[in-house]
Amino acid sequence: MSPKGQKPPVRRSIPGLASLPRPVYGRTESLPNRALTYRHSHPWVQLSYAIAGVLEVHTEAGRFIAPPQRAIWVPAGVPHRVFSTPHTEMRSLYLDCTVTGWAADACRVLQVSPLLRELIRAFSALSVEYAEDDADGRLVQVLLDQLRGAPEVDLMLPLPHDQRLQQLCRSLQQHPERQATLAQWSARLGVSEKTLSRLFQRETGLTFRAWRQRLRLLGALQPLEQGQRVTDVALACGYDSTSAFIAAFRQQFGCTPGEFFRAG
Repeated sequence: MSPKGQKPPVRRSIPGLASLPRPVYGRTESLPNRALTYRHSHPWVQLSYAIAGVLEVHTEAGRFIAPPQRAIWVPAGVPHRVFSTPHTEMRSLYLDCTVTGWAADACRVLQVSPLLRELIRAFSALSVEYAEDDADGRLVQVLLDQLRGAPEVDLMLPLPHDQRLQQLCRSLQQHPERQATLAQWSARLGVSEKTLSRLFQRETGLTFRAWRQRLRLLGALQPLEQGQRVTDVALACGYDSTSAFIAAFRQQFGCTPGEFFRAG
């Protein structure tokens, strides 16, 4: 959902690290306002995680969304931007590639278990140059082991490379409530509906209808996490009724909005 009526996000600084002081480095931030980091990359892996608030990481592949108790894994060298909602409490990790050889070389969203959450909190309290050969070092090894086993969750919106689809997707992201059909878009873009449908499937792996529904539901996570009424969020997303929104939400996430955030 587009942030209508909100102030522009505050630019968030990027640590000027030439190298990591230890194989795992933690960064703690309290962000009272909407914030973003401009497009950048690191020579190490980044785990963007928030104990409160909703994060978005944008890459060329798509938008990755992490409400509380989910985290976004960004491989080394991948250009990305990070967005956060107001009152976000960040507990980011930077990991040297020497300790993440088991990880797939792709951006993804991970489920954060209660144990992993507490390990990240405990690690955030350690000295930057923690001792690697005592209890602190053992805690880091358990943390890495839990990261290795963290399941992936489907909280990603794929983005196309075709310029015509990019125009369409930009418009939908700015106005998710609009109900223009694929036929109307094909007329606007000067291509047949069949061609546009095939392009959408080939470039995103989703049908036009499924992509738009995922856009709306992922966009709903931020206002829901901030306590907005389900009815208001549903209407802003383009749903005619609260029941239709909840049914779509359950189909996408396997639970209702209330259950989703209580589980977090």
